[in-house]
Amino acid sequence: MRRVFVIVSIMTILSACSSTTRVVPTPTTTRLPTVTPLGQDSPYVVITQGVIATETKISSPTAITIRAATPTKLPTAEAIPTIAPTAAPLLPTVTSYPTTQEVIPTLTPTATARPSTVTPSLPAQAPPPPALPVDNVSAELNVWTSIGPEGGNIYALAIDPVMPTTLYAGTNAGVFKSINGGEKWSLVNFAVVHAQVRALAINPVMLTTLYAGTNIGIFKSTNGGESWGSADTGLTNAQVFALAIHPTTPTILYAGTDQGIFKSMNGGGNWIAVNTGLPSSSVDALAIDPATTDNLYAGTVSNGVFRSTNGGGNWSEINTGLGDDAALALAIDPTMPSTLYAGTSGGVFKSIDGGENWSAFNAGLTSVRVGCIVIDPLTPTTLYVTTDHGIFTSSNGGKEWNSVNPDIYKANVVVLAIDPLTPDILYAGTIGDGVLKSANSGTSWTNTGLKATTVFALAIDPARPTTLYAGTYLGGVFKSVDRGRSWNAINNGLTNKVVFALAIDPVTPTTVYAGTDRGIFKTATGGENWSAATTGLGTFPGLALAIDPATPTTLYAGSLDGLYKTIDGGEHWNKINNGLPIDIRALAIDPTVPTTLYAGAYGSGVFKSTNGGETWGAVNAGIDHSRIDALAIDPVMPTTLYAGSYGDGVFKSINGGDSWEVINYRLFATYVRALAVDPITPATLYAGTYNGGVFKSIDGGENWNISNAGMSGFYPSVFALAIDPVTPTILYAGTWHSGAFVIDQTD
Repeated sequence: MRRVFVIVSIMTILSACSSTTRVVPTPTTTRLPTVTPLGQDSPYVVITQGVIATETKISSPTAITIRAATPTKLPTAEAIPTIAPTAAPLLPTVTSYPTTQEVIPTLTPTATARPSTVTPSLPAQAPPPPALPVDNVSAELNVWTSIGPEGGNIYALAIDPVMPTTLYAGTNAGVFKSINGGEKWSLVNFAVVHAQVRALAINPVMLTTLYAGTNIGIFKSTNGGESWGSADTGLTNAQVFALAIHPTTPTILYAGTDQGIFKSMNGGGNWIAVNTGLPSSSVDALAIDPATTDNLYAGTVSNGVFRSTNGGGNWSEINTGLGDDAALALAIDPTMPSTLYAGTSGGVFKSIDGGENWSAFNAGLTSVRVGCIVIDPLTPTTLYVTTDHGIFTSSNGGKEWNSVNPDIYKANVVVLAIDPLTPDILYAGTIGDGVLKSANSGTSWTNTGLKATTVFALAIDPARPTTLYAGTYLGGVFKSVDRGRSWNAINNGLTNKVVFALAIDPVTPTTVYAGTDRGIFKTATGGENWSAATTGLGTFPGLALAIDPATPTTLYAGSLDGLYKTIDGGEHWNKINNGLPIDIRALAIDPTVPTTLYAGAYGSGVFKSTNGGETWGAVNAGIDHSRIDALAIDPVMPTTLYAGSYGDGVFKSINGGDSWEVINYRLFATYVRALAVDPITPATLYAGTYNGGVFKSIDGGENWNISNAGMSGFYPSVFALAIDPVTPTILYAGTWHSGAFVIDQTD
């Protein structure tokens, strides 16, 4: 199968950047719902390397690296017609709330373990999608339109060295491109989307030749990213975190990996390990001396900085004054290459003798964990760094640091890029907030509007259907009052920003509940303020929510610890697991007899209660104990219900769950994450699928047709669906790392 990574021309800022959660302490592990990445090579897109342009001269490159946490074990997709990953849980384990970077380990209902990396396969015969505009907010008839919300997790930023208004952002949805300085973005991918790219390098002589370091090796493009081929012969299952290209002989490359450093002498044709003298440690940063190109520097995860003076032939530790802190970033002064900076878990260190000796340069830094360093290419004594407390700048070579803007502390910045010709222009890649831009050296920042959020939950105000809520991964809750044309983050008091479920009180729609990775939160003010509603529930993830339509103070919450119920609007919760397994992923309430409930469980099928949850019984005739991730009830005939499963498609019951039948004709993606029934014409049914997008049936599931026109991504994954209750031809979909979409199906 041909694997293609879309990564376009970039330039480097003479720095090395690493995610600020590279070294994670060991907290108490909590299992969370599976967030299975989409597409070929999964999330975590990260930058490294390129060249820097000073006026018309291109000076030598230095590696930039952001290190992502060990990625999730991902499912593997089968060939068409079935678009489905192999067995892998759809819910992850998160070891404490990720503060600076996405961490999505694999979850199973039993004990967790450190995840390994697997790469899902996409259908080989599927055609590559074109670059898609993603900034239009007006719904087109029968075409999906991206509506945001703006934001997403950005692990890579790269600026074109010749035309710096052209820039690229690496996300978990793939690569976004702007040709107007971030005013508008387009998703540019060719056959492989959501690639787990950790490093990029651009040939300083042939700028259309690019290299991408990924979790499965290295790929190369010779046409500016239009097509890619494997360039990793000799890399044995190495995960690549950093790339560096020789500035005058660009067929010579170096790769920093989880297995040390590799070198290629023929433009990536083959690679050999060059680890003599290196410890067995991952290499997150690489830098080449632009004046003496046999001098190389490597930043390691747990052993500080190493240097080679013979092109990688052997390495020596150079940590005098530095210690063995994790070297997360490296930067070389372009005018005086003996001056180096290292961003470490202990702050900024500087050497003026090629790394022989180091001194701490932390005056003014309120956080000493430095994940990224960039140098002003025109005034190299001006530096910028990212920390846990935002961005800091120095105008005197690191002697003193000042916060560039206190407001940027609210954003979780992990990567920076600087305009090579107008260095007052900075771009910041964040976790959750997308790409920010400053035109005044960081004094003020604006969001560029890139839409790469993961939307796990959608809810529509039943009284005002123009009001829409979106629960996101790491971005919290967003609210729109104009059908998604504009959004505001409404997270005051919402201390956990991984939101898996939303529910709106049908009588008092300003009352909204959010199921997060640390329990349930409630707002009575339409999102202006949130408070925890976890008494009796604890901080188990809220994976599913359902409100009694007749008595909306009665609420049910499915979690990894089973099912909980409140009868006082979330003030107190009680566990109601009599006859239920733990790990409840989906809930549905009979709208006419609200004491009749249905629960979808992990690997145990569907359960039913007819007494408000006091007792439960399995109703799995025909389901064969599938893992159920979605449930939907016919609002007109509530004995008709649907169950979306993980790998077995959609099941239908017309007798209240007594028996089920599979209804998968033309449903080519059988991993179903969301279901929605048209409230006026209930024979119209929608299924949101993993790696298959949205499917629609107009005959109660007897036949399905794919409905993805305009939806970005190569076989997009859809985790949430919501139908406008007044105008049910308007449908919303929440996707993995591509935000929310809307479609108007008016004839």
